Amino acid sequence: MPKMTFVENDGTEKEVDAPLGLSVLEIAQRNDIDIEGACEGSLACATCHVVIDPSWYGKLEEVSEDEEDMLDLAFNLTETSRLGCQLIISEELDGLKVKLPDSL
Repeated sequence: MPKMTFVENDGTEKEVDAPLGLSVLEIAQRNDIDIEGACEGSLACATCHVVIDPSWYGKLEEVSEDEEDMLDLAFNLTETSRLGCQLIISEELDGLKVKLPDSL
């Protein structure tokens, strides 16, 4: 099974199983990672904002216009910010590493 790593705000890394076809948001929720996902993955908020490790960012599908619009609402946006609900795990993303954005 593919794996992915979440990096908490304090730098703690948590490697978890990342079943194919699930979103980063769904995987976070299954593993008690502190990501809200207020709109339940319907691309109507930015509460599942994650920061992609730069070594992985280029391997992701391009950001859609709708996702860019929602990212504009996210706090502490970075060059590699994405919405967890829009990142679907595939074989190519086995080992993906994402950081939770710094809180205010």
